[in-house]
Parts: sequence; structure tokens; C-alpha cells
Amino acid sequence: MDLILWRHAEAQDLEDDGDDMKRPLTARGEKQAVRVANWLDRQLPETARILCSPARRCEQTVLALGRKYKIREELGPHAVVADLLALAQWPSARQAVVLVGHQPALGEAIAQLLGYKQANCQVRKGSVWWLRTRERDGHAQTVLAAVQSPDTV
Repeated sequence: MDLILWRHAEAQDLEDDGDDMKRPLTARGEKQAVRVANWLDRQLPETARILCSPARRCEQTVLALGRKYKIREELGPHAVVADLLALAQWPSARQAVVLVGHQPALGEAIAQLLGYKQANCQVRKGSVWWLRTRERDGHAQTVLAAVQSPDTV
């Protein structure tokens, strides 16, 4: 299975009396989302399931992809790895799954799946990490298929 973890693009800073869930993308963030979405659209199969955090900045990020998606509360800013992986049906989903969400949960999922010693992996704003599960010599493995940053696509 392919699991694509996409961190939301750059968002406006939280104001003292503001609602974190309503923070929009900056102009730079909108450009980041479009660049990564264009790359993703060329790579993703048509059957990919796309799931998004209910935070405005995540929804604005995924809108750049121009595909159907579902909002899932489990992907919100306080997400935990176990919920992300259950939502994606890792590692047994039949189609590719894109999760659009937040740090630190995305980085923690990457670190866990790739067996990093650290509990977390830095995921830059707007970046995509594409993980793939495969079987080798009777053992399941997770491999890193691609990492794309808005600055490199």
C-alpha cells in the first residue's frame, strides 16, 4: 500500500484571540500548495483516497489538488499516530491513501514506520512524504518512495 503524508502549507500565525482551526494559508502557502498538488496529481492513482484535517489551512492545501476528499476529525492538530494509521488502514488498504494533516503526528508516523531511533521526524510545511509497504523474504517492510518539498517541485 502507498501512504502519502502531506503537511499543510504555510499558514498565518495564530493571533492571541484567534481560533487555530480557522488559520488560513499565507500567499506563500497557497503557492506551496499548488506546486505540491501539481506534482501529486501527476503521481497519484485516480483511486487514491484523500482524507484531510478539518483545519482551514489543511483544507485549503488539499483544495489545490482538485480531487474529492473527506474531512476527518482524527487528522486534526492533536492527532495521534495510532489514529492516523487506523484511518489509513495501514498497511492493508487496497488503494493509495493521502492524509493531509499536521506536525507532530505526521512526523511521528514517519519515524515509527521507518524505524527511526528518534520519536519524531521533521516535516516541512507543504511537504509530502510517500511511504510504501512491501513484502521482502516473508517480512513486511516500509520504504520511503519519495519526499517532495514545495521548494523542489
